[in-house]
Amino acid sequence: MPRIIHARIDQQTEKLLGDLERRLGWNDSKIVREGIRALNVLLVPKRSRKIVGLGQFRSKVSDLGSNKDHLKGFGK
Repeated sequence: MPRIIHARIDQQTEKLLGDLERRLGWNDSKIVREGIRALNVLLVPKRSRKIVGLGQFRSKVSDLGSNKDHLKGFGK
């Protein structure tokens, strides 16, 4: 069963909605559906930041380059 959404819009948004209805020939429901789809495409999913190559060593120590304990005495 389709979901029904009721929304209050201000005068400026109502004008934009009317302009879109005239330009596209769509009803307000289709404009809302397409707007939601467009936002979904525009918003990039959050990804955790990773260091390229981290954990890709023969030692299998996953935090070799980022854990200061592993770097004690390095370069002396």
